[in-house]
Amino acid sequence: MPWTTSLITRFLLLIGLCCSTAFAQVPVVVGVVVSQTGPHAELADGYRKALLLWQEETNAAGGLLGRSVDLRLLDDASTASRAGALYEDLIRKERAELLIGPFGSAATLLAAAAAERARRVLINGAGPARAIHRRAPRYTFQTAIPYAAYGPALLDLVRAEGISRLFVLARDEPASREMADGLRAAAVREVEVYGNDVIDFAPLVEKARAAKADAWIAFGGARDAADMVRTFKRLDYAPRLFFARGAAEPKFVPLVGQDAEFTLASIEYDARFATPGNERFAKAYATKWGAAPGVAAAEGYAAATVLAAAVGRAGGFDQEKLRTALAALETETVLGRHKAGPGGEQAAARPALVQIRDGKPGVLARGERPVPYPQWSERQVLK
Repeated sequence: MPWTTSLITRFLLLIGLCCSTAFAQVPVVVGVVVSQTGPHAELADGYRKALLLWQEETNAAGGLLGRSVDLRLLDDASTASRAGALYEDLIRKERAELLIGPFGSAATLLAAAAAERARRVLINGAGPARAIHRRAPRYTFQTAIPYAAYGPALLDLVRAEGISRLFVLARDEPASREMADGLRAAAVREVEVYGNDVIDFAPLVEKARAAKADAWIAFGGARDAADMVRTFKRLDYAPRLFFARGAAEPKFVPLVGQDAEFTLASIEYDARFATPGNERFAKAYATKWGAAPGVAAAEGYAAATVLAAAVGRAGGFDQEKLRTALAALETETVLGRHKAGPGGEQAAARPALVQIRDGKPGVLARGERPVPYPQWSERQVLK
């Protein structure tokens, strides 16, 4: 029988349908480097587990645009310098079409460089340092809450409290200095940087008193916060507002007991957050892994959430279309609202404020005013 135009058309449609079906059956490889051995493995474990949970949920729901997710996890053995080469392996050897960044800023910086050279989109899920986005990379988009977001989040509070005289300190290490810089850029001319060996903050208390500061704001660790509280009590010093970044760490309260009361701090994530989808995520994570998700898990899940939203918006896996989609994307994650800034940095999500009350950090609701930091003579013993 001679070929007619109608038969040729049907034949081509059949071939197209077969090819489309075959393509849909090919999994989409999502490549990630995560420390699974070495000193960072325990910290990064939640990140890995959340990504595995996302893969399971996504595949159960039909995959990404009909293609199942094949999550390829490579181990950098807690050595950041290996990240760049491992992402090159994911691109060239593993044929990963989608990339999620590693755990930690140093590793992410090298991963981003590899992705930029290959013109491949990389979701920066757990690299909060400014250096990663300082040169406005084209293909790297941050979903983690950046260090620079800590200052502005706190500034909203001090303005609401009518406080204008701030005394700001930072431990002499990159993350703390960067957190403090976010506040300095907005309202403070000078940040007092203290050394890692400081345990007596008396000289700095005298400076704060001389400046008639209403708020003492410190970015450092839990032990720093405890040493500050001990110094405050010894010198009978109580600013109207006391914020210490490290006070959110579990070991802070045991270090100073009831003297920890009314200290303010900030956290990136809590399983009790009322962010969209968080209740379901926290329940699913606890069911699968037997423990509540921490910040690393939330970072991994948020990164995957944004990636999936970008794929849907782009309508495929073309890297340029994905880049365009991510640049314009605004969506909700368990960390809060996601929006990309001009350099691909996270521009919407911020850490939440907490206050120690009855020996536990309680999240302050939006607009909720904290209890003023009381004078030492006014404190009551908790039962």
